[in-house]
Amino acid sequence: MRQAAAVAKEVRFGETARRDAWWASPLAVFLGLCAFVVYTTWAALQGDHYRFGPYVSPFYSPELWGSSGAWFGPGRPAWYPRWLFFSPALLVLWVPAGFRLTCYYLRGAYYKAFWADPPACAVGEPRKHYWGENFLPLLIQNIHRYFMYLAVVLVLILAKDVWDGLWFTSPSGAVRFGVGVGTLMLATDVSLLVGYTFGCHSLRHLCGGRVDRISECPLRGGLYRCSSALNGRHNAWFWASLTWVGFTDLYIRLCAMGVISDWRILF
Repeated sequence: MRQAAAVAKEVRFGETARRDAWWASPLAVFLGLCAFVVYTTWAALQGDHYRFGPYVSPFYSPELWGSSGAWFGPGRPAWYPRWLFFSPALLVLWVPAGFRLTCYYLRGAYYKAFWADPPACAVGEPRKHYWGENFLPLLIQNIHRYFMYLAVVLVLILAKDVWDGLWFTSPSGAVRFGVGVGTLMLATDVSLLVGYTFGCHSLRHLCGGRVDRISECPLRGGLYRCSSALNGRHNAWFWASLTWVGFTDLYIRLCAMGVISDWRILF
């Protein structure tokens, strides 16, 4: 009877028998995501200083409309509302934002950090019922698999930006091959995004799903093992790529503003 009464006892919010610093991880996630969201929002709304030489900030790539180097020309598109604030980043940032916000790892992380659902394992939460992701608005988390296709295309576009970042225009107007610190920043950014994107749970399922014996499908089996290897450190790839993409934008922005100079390793 005593055991049954103990099981039935309601656990209050934050109540736990854990003696470790269980709050450290959700607090770090909360602070890290808040810092990134604040900086990204500020950078996206600037609408300027996102190009320097052959470099373009990953927050603004692909630049569909905007500067003279945009895919479809300078200025805002004709269909864009005149009364609405325009920045080239607003046309592309929804892809990585949607992909990351619906990420299986991040969902578990920000549910704890922002909603305390639950704050941590074996810690009391502020609600009594678990609804799961079967109802709105959490039902839209299932679109992650569709954002995955767009994210793969975006990684390929960013890889092309690395190639473009290898060609510099000299004072005489000649285009020459070279490597700058910005080139290495962009290349590292793409490498980290490859590790994060291609280790995605949805992409891993796409490679190895619906196969009874994956050993009988050498190509899919190889892709599945590669994706699984990346997936084992999915959280590390997430934070590394998130942090570096912010540093890359900041570096290009400071170069474009004349605050720092881009050091050329080869030119």
